Amino acid sequence: MTLTAMSDIPPIVLAFGATDPSGGAGLQADILTIASMGCHPLSVVTAVTVQDTSGVDDILPIDAEWVSDQARAVLEDMPVAAFKIGLLGSVENIAAIAEVISDYPDIPLVFDPVLASGRGDELADEDMLDALRELLLPQTTILTPNSIEARRLIQDEDNDEDNPDLTECAKRIVQLGCEYVLVTGTHEHTPKVINTLYGENGVVRSDSWTRLPGIYHGSGCTLASAIASLLANGLPVNEAVKEAQEFTWKALQYAFRPGMGQHIPDRLFWARDDEEDESNVRH
Repeated sequence: MTLTAMSDIPPIVLAFGATDPSGGAGLQADILTIASMGCHPLSVVTAVTVQDTSGVDDILPIDAEWVSDQARAVLEDMPVAAFKIGLLGSVENIAAIAEVISDYPDIPLVFDPVLASGRGDELADEDMLDALRELLLPQTTILTPNSIEARRLIQDEDNDEDNPDLTECAKRIVQLGCEYVLVTGTHEHTPKVINTLYGENGVVRSDSWTRLPGIYHGSGCTLASAIASLLANGLPVNEAVKEAQEFTWKALQYAFRPGMGQHIPDRLFWARDDEEDESNVRH
């Protein structure tokens, strides 16, 4: 039996996050996106949720030692090319993940700071915000907050601005230690959705997208996982961010509504496009 050559192994992306039984967000969204981008997904469960396409009803954080053990088991077995972090579950989990990834400083880290559900369900308290600012942001390659999350991340006892400018938010977040911040504009009242990537010298790129009519469950997970996958494939940050946005916009354009709540992005839209093309050929 011949061992598979390393060059034949797809890039491997390790996602830390919570389960979502609806399959719309969380680890299920990460796995679908990472696989769709041609990578092999690994997953570390940080929490188990009770949720559907409408919102999150309950969350059970996983014991931090279990989180650490899950990660170290696969990291000692397989070569990981990128990390993606989503919902964290607890301060203890933040500390455990920060300790694990500190042993792999050369692996890019994409962090989607899931602070609330699309419905507004609170998923991170102030203690968790303090911990992620101190322990995770200094190790982050790209942070992908929406505008609400970006503003919340820079608000503390010394900063009580209600609606700070997003450029100022990004500047302060970069000062906390992460290399890049991609602020998404879905929640802003603009004709088009404007997503802006910031680095230490200010704006790196700004992309404008047609605002789609639906409300989506898992769009942030999709974007962050796509960026991580493209970084794992060797793309530079600027190109990875652009291509990941294109993928996410198409997934939202083809989104479907299987339940009574939000639409779910179709991360496999390209496969169904092929099926339709083949069907047309056969007929």
